[in-house]
Amino acid sequence: MSPTLVINDLKKKAQKRVPKMFFDYADSGSWTESTYRANEHDFSKIKLRQRIAVDMTNRSLATKMVGQSVSMPVALAPTGLTGMQHANGEILAAQAAEEFGVPFTLSTMSICSIEAVAAKTTKPFWFQLYVMRDKEFLKNLIERAKAAKCSALVITLDLQILGQRHKDLRNGLSAPPKFTPKHIWQMATRPLWCLQMLQTKHQSFGNIVGHAKGVSDLSSLSSWTAEQFDPKLDWSAVEEIKKMWGGPVILKGILDVEDAKIAAQAGADAIIVSNHGGRQLDGAPSSIEVLGEIVDAVGDQVEVHIDGGIRSGQDILKAVCLGAKGTYIGRPFLYGLGAGGKAGVTTALKILENEMDITMALCGERLATNLGPQNIYHNPFAAQ
Repeated sequence: MSPTLVINDLKKKAQKRVPKMFFDYADSGSWTESTYRANEHDFSKIKLRQRIAVDMTNRSLATKMVGQSVSMPVALAPTGLTGMQHANGEILAAQAAEEFGVPFTLSTMSICSIEAVAAKTTKPFWFQLYVMRDKEFLKNLIERAKAAKCSALVITLDLQILGQRHKDLRNGLSAPPKFTPKHIWQMATRPLWCLQMLQTKHQSFGNIVGHAKGVSDLSSLSSWTAEQFDPKLDWSAVEEIKKMWGGPVILKGILDVEDAKIAAQAGADAIIVSNHGGRQLDGAPSSIEVLGEIVDAVGDQVEVHIDGGIRSGQDILKAVCLGAKGTYIGRPFLYGLGAGGKAGVTTALKILENEMDITMALCGERLATNLGPQNIYHNPFAAQ
């Protein structure tokens, strides 16, 4: 068996072990997927500055994200249906992140509930909030996150309307899956996945079913979800949610300088430069393309993070050099989860850590906190 050396190795293994509809859900973008592809490709355009004859001993990737000490500038991004990549997926990923010393962010659209993840972890995790029309449900969701001692709230701002994802429509995606001949075949050819799923009670959207009014099963969940994302979401709603939460707030989905300035003025503790992994506005710029100008625009007013397209430790290092105080991985940890459960997530984190550490050394730096523009040889996205 060949060794697992890069994130793409985990991707190949996950594709063999996860039913197609769920693998495609994680590994797809909207419309033509041009932004999804650009997220990854644009990192390769940035060239690093190699330095020699520099003391490379006693290196450290440790830093802080929103005041929390982290072993490297990485958090696990909020991803929907994580528990369909592997049984108990959110719990396993949260445990792996906790042991590794990086934050885990639980999605509103998770399979395992806030309470289920909290019961199986020992340290606070972060919670990602979708703003729903049902304000009673929204308030209760925030209260549940507070009761679980979640240490930061990530408010996603770029999903008022769902981008069209062709693979999901063609696959007839649902959680739990429908028992059509196509879906039965997909599951039958993944017997280990089926066995694991049969052994868990977490098979639907745990934060919603039994909590939202009138949602008790899959059929009622589908109709409720289809009309719940709030198209009226604006900055006043963000301020209201911020007051309800009362703790650190991270705003996700910032891709424009003007929006970044507004977010900073709104009192966010951090913003995430993100295009939702290329899953919303197809044709939008990659996250890394706009990172630098957003960092320049907000200065020290707010902590700037980034997600989208990160597939290596070098990508993480490049983002940090351009001013990001933290990065988020979604697909890399999902590939690891699908490939090998908790151990697979740990493998993904170790791959990224090793790549970033070696790259940092070859750039002549010993501390991640010292990385900056001086380590970049060529940045095609720099202001002219």
